[in-house]
Amino acid sequence: MAKLFMAGALSCAMAFVASTAQAEIDGHGPDAWRVTGVAADDVLNMRMGPGTDYLVIDSLPHNARALKQITCVPLMIPSIYNRLTEAQRENLSQSWCLMQTDDYIKSGWVAQRFLEPDWGHVEADDVGSDVVHRTGDAMIDDAARLVSDLYATFEAQSSAAENPFGPRLASQYFFASVVPELAGHGGDVLYNAQDFQGEITRILPDPDQPMLQGMITINVDFTNFGQSFRAVFSLRPDPDQSGAPIRIFRVEHEGWSFPQ
Repeated sequence: MAKLFMAGALSCAMAFVASTAQAEIDGHGPDAWRVTGVAADDVLNMRMGPGTDYLVIDSLPHNARALKQITCVPLMIPSIYNRLTEAQRENLSQSWCLMQTDDYIKSGWVAQRFLEPDWGHVEADDVGSDVVHRTGDAMIDDAARLVSDLYATFEAQSSAAENPFGPRLASQYFFASVVPELAGHGGDVLYNAQDFQGEITRILPDPDQPMLQGMITINVDFTNFGQSFRAVFSLRPDPDQSGAPIRIFRVEHEGWSFPQ
């Protein structure tokens, strides 16, 4: 299977493979980032290296946007993260990212916990005439990240144990009641095809009705072998899983859906 070049929101979700760990992906962040968690009367320090022992060489305002990410340390991709125990995840060291302003004037290392994807500032060339955006509703945005992470993890897998459709990981993405039906599925659910040669162009909540009576709709636009397609994901809290997390219970493509 051709490896997927994730554009826009999909790359973002890989960076948010787990918000509690603040894990980042080395060299594969979204197209734009913004500063978060900094008081209006404060700034975010930019350092010469990845850590507080390094000299402060510049700063970013509390509302800085359209930042470019060069790289982050330590390396953390979904295939690695999924193999860690909960204790290992909690003990991960703080991530630091080398960031650059969009005018290339400022560059420096900043603590990753003060960064978040700038959904409203994605390059138009990457997503067409529309831009990927964040709704500001935590539940809806988490649903979009979950769908994005599903695509990212599927493409990053290097063994059966890392397959998000497999018994080990499936419940992290799908309703518990759907998991038994996932056997033998994968690319067909994501791309309506077993083979994929293209890119994800947009992953975002349905603009007309992102949530209705607790059900969240996430649209995934992508190209495959030069043609444009859309997958529609339906999510809601799964009462059969501890804490009733948001999970996928239905995926629709033109002409068919899963589960059928």
